[in-house]
Amino acid sequence: MPAQFHNPVATYFGGGSLSQITSLTDGQTVALVIFPEARGLGLVDKIQALLGDRLVHIVEDVQPNPDVAQLRGTYERFWQQASECETVLAVGGGSAIDTAKALMVGTESGSFDELLSLLATGKPFTPHRLKSLIAAPTTAGTGSEVTPWATIWDSAQQKKYSLHLPCTWPTAAIIDPDLMLTVPASVTVSTGLDALSHALESIWNVNANPISDTFAISAIEDILECLPQLRQDLTSRELRSRMALAALKAGMAFSNTKTALAHSISYEMTLRHGLPHGIACSFTLPFVLGLAWGRDPARDQTLQRVFGNDLGKAQTRLRDFLHSLDVKTEFGDYGVTESEAQEMVLYAMQGARGKNFIGTKAA
Repeated sequence: MPAQFHNPVATYFGGGSLSQITSLTDGQTVALVIFPEARGLGLVDKIQALLGDRLVHIVEDVQPNPDVAQLRGTYERFWQQASECETVLAVGGGSAIDTAKALMVGTESGSFDELLSLLATGKPFTPHRLKSLIAAPTTAGTGSEVTPWATIWDSAQQKKYSLHLPCTWPTAAIIDPDLMLTVPASVTVSTGLDALSHALESIWNVNANPISDTFAISAIEDILECLPQLRQDLTSRELRSRMALAALKAGMAFSNTKTALAHSISYEMTLRHGLPHGIACSFTLPFVLGLAWGRDPARDQTLQRVFGNDLGKAQTRLRDFLHSLDVKTEFGDYGVTESEAQEMVLYAMQGARGKNFIGTKAA
């Protein structure tokens, strides 16, 4: 069948590209969603200077892994205080962009619980009210700036919700590596590994196509080479730019395929064991590579363009790479017994993302 690739996000890349928000929001009022430390870094003042009186509302209490307990109040305040604004500008990591995607979708009542009820059905719906979204990531990893998906967590109920509608694609993405210069080593590694997972997951995926493969292969090669160097030289503009571009390419790849088994496993690891998302979705990559290998000749060919034709060497290369970044690669390293791990993998294969994995039907 002919390959189809679709990504409607206008994308701007390069140092200083944050200034694009001035022209992109011309004539519009803007609500800013940003991480708590941004004000201390001078980033809120910088955005205020670019937008002037168009900036009418600021949300800066974004938390990692946006949880319903905190989002409920943020959402309802947003729709009470900023319902007239036209554009939401998300500046931050995946949590800020996911929060912004939740805020942009307005319910009839303005109630967050109404949104949760709609998400719980798992079916598409048409928002009663809607804002447009501009996303400017400050980490190299999320990919959320070029995808329509957002994850909302409910840690108390041990659940997660996935928000994805045709209208939750950002209208524009601004990838400015200068925004990433202050990201600490731990976050640089975790988000970089999220990007690596996005790229690999788009290859061992039932929705893969030659166009997504092209983005994925390039992203994987760049991340494997660049991330260890960046960890040792966090202030390098060249390395930050290379990782930002690699993460963008990984985002473009999975924007058309969605993620697969490693991400499906990661949700349980985050809910049950508190693992940061980037670690939770990457520590199983050597293991999942072994499950994917030999399932589909075309997928094998693509994987072998990166790793060569020896599975054992490919898995060793991935493990050594992760270990070099101080990431442990066995379930037992995270307190998960062998029987629990087997149950978790089988459960993950039945999830929406697990079903994208090329090895799920055979299992």
